[in-house]
Amino acid sequence: MKFFAAPLQGYTEASYRHFHAEVYGCRNGAADVYYTPFVRVERNEVRQRDLKDTCSPLNINHSVVPQIIVRDKDEFTILVDTLIRERHKTIDLNMGCPFPPQTGKGRGAALIANTCVLEKIVESMHQYASAGIEFSAKMRLGVDSSDEWQQSIDVMNRMPLTHLTVHPRVARQQYSGELDFKALDRLIERTAHKIVFNGDIKTTDDINRIAGRFPSITTIMTGRGLLARPSLIAEWRNGSIWDHKERLDHILALHTGIINHYETTLCGESQILSKLKPFWEYLEDEIGRKTWKAIRKAASLSRYTAAISSLY
Repeated sequence: MKFFAAPLQGYTEASYRHFHAEVYGCRNGAADVYYTPFVRVERNEVRQRDLKDTCSPLNINHSVVPQIIVRDKDEFTILVDTLIRERHKTIDLNMGCPFPPQTGKGRGAALIANTCVLEKIVESMHQYASAGIEFSAKMRLGVDSSDEWQQSIDVMNRMPLTHLTVHPRVARQQYSGELDFKALDRLIERTAHKIVFNGDIKTTDDINRIAGRFPSITTIMTGRGLLARPSLIAEWRNGSIWDHKERLDHILALHTGIINHYETTLCGESQILSKLKPFWEYLEDEIGRKTWKAIRKAASLSRYTAAISSLY
């Protein structure tokens, strides 16, 4: 089984990816590939803070693939050309973002049903692929209906993809509600691509459940599950569940690397805190609600440090 670390805006930036690979890699717990939060076009230009993350020197210790989100061929071309100039040779296309600010503009999951746009993107993909660029894609089943993917599966099958990551929900569900395994079965039957599974991977049992349910799937992508349990990959690969102390020790080592990085690269407590607080968002079960709430309320670095002091 291979593992991909899913991109989450505001959480899986270069510092998190770097120190996760550093802290957990020695226990065989680094992801095989880390995907960047999506790179997008704003005012006909690539958003610079997105590009900065994909080109960070912190990416040196892990395999990183930039993800792009587009509404048409023009945005696709702008983003791919820019990433090629930055020496990226593998690019992931986001067709899964469920958030209305993106789907409402035809991006993310909304792209699935837009076969006219996808046809043009396929043409561009093949041109880039002939020059050595590799593509993958990440998708939902649709925006409102789990059958929407059927409108464009023939077009997607013509995409030159190394794999297709599928989160078997529709965008309207966001990240709750039942996963539609039956729709995924139908998609697997019709796709020409290798499928990577994404969705509700929180424990080693979840990984085993998907491996048993879908024998053809040999790669798992996890996002929120990895943020909530950063040792998840290591625990599965080593075949042992870590006790709370071991998990917490590694979480604190991960946090130390991140806070040291931001304290030396950012100016002002508010900037540093804005980068540090998201680290704990999914870790309430590991640190306890009292500490978790104290971190959220901390308005200064001194209060922030005091809030996490009990964890040591």
